[in-house]
Amino acid sequence: MTLETKKSVFVELGKFLSQFSEDSSSQKSDVLYNDIFFDDFNNLIHLSQSHNGWYTPEQVYFSIQSWAEALTKENIDKWLSAYKIDENNENPKTVALILAGNIPLVGFHDFLSVLITGNRALIKTSSNDQHLLPFLAKYLIAVDENFKDKITFVEGKLENFDAVIATGSNNTARYFEYYFKDKPSIIRKNRNSAAILTGKETTEELEALGEDIFRFFGLGCRNVSKLFIPKDYSFEAFFQAIFKYQDIIHYEKYANNYDYNKAVFLMSNFKLLDNGFLTLKEDSSYASPISSVFYEYYENLEELEKRLQEDTDQIQCIVSTNLIANSTAFGETQKPQLWDYADNVDTITFLLTTK
Repeated sequence: MTLETKKSVFVELGKFLSQFSEDSSSQKSDVLYNDIFFDDFNNLIHLSQSHNGWYTPEQVYFSIQSWAEALTKENIDKWLSAYKIDENNENPKTVALILAGNIPLVGFHDFLSVLITGNRALIKTSSNDQHLLPFLAKYLIAVDENFKDKITFVEGKLENFDAVIATGSNNTARYFEYYFKDKPSIIRKNRNSAAILTGKETTEELEALGEDIFRFFGLGCRNVSKLFIPKDYSFEAFFQAIFKYQDIIHYEKYANNYDYNKAVFLMSNFKLLDNGFLTLKEDSSYASPISSVFYEYYENLEELEKRLQEDTDQIQCIVSTNLIANSTAFGETQKPQLWDYADNVDTITFLLTTK
């Protein structure tokens, strides 16, 4: 398969995904194989919550729409224009992918990267996300059967591979690093995202920050779990702006986490700010539990930027109004482009340079 052929297949997948949205899912006449796949995928979306209680239709639709927007010819061309990719890759590698399952299709970028570079993907899905990616793989194979020999899903032990990309917790990462010490690898650990506030944010910006906090119930590494605020910051405007997300407390799994984590904090005599569906706790760490966000005061931006640089291995995104370099805009953390790599590790370069 030439590079252009592989690109075109993923563009077709993007067209297929573009048909599905929370407001209205409807077939488009120019999409391939709708007669085989449309109804089954629509049903799978609504069954996803029975497979993983966090995968509500709203969250699954959001992930699908994000990938539909990413998989256009323009975006794929722009992404890959920075690389020299062998058109036919006569010596493909088998790359083992150990995927996370915290949010829907979280491992799709690694899957895409392996295939678009002409390599073979040997995939071990998370027990929390075992259905969405295999379905999309079947669609790719239907569009071009040459992908059939490039995609393998395994349930047991991973064997006969040349490199590995594994995502997990800090604990599992230590296991991965030992187990795969003789293989070229990308090992991803826990990361969290933070926002820098000044007190001058608009209501619209704070509402968008709510999206960064609550999308996927806060389970993603790109979710904001930490706020840096100046001395004498008032949370009044923040709480007013995020009130639009109050319905999240009606979701049982989130509510259970809210009740439990709030009780733990209170029993430990921690001082909390609470609006009935989110607690705020002053804490120097980045990883807050579900339904809670940590905050920390800063004296000046120069010292804060130095601190963030020192903690770069713990941080995925930093949200601000361009207060520091490479900031992400409010409301944009869950909308990464194809060229926005997890942990800032260039997956394509890794795949192209690994022997």
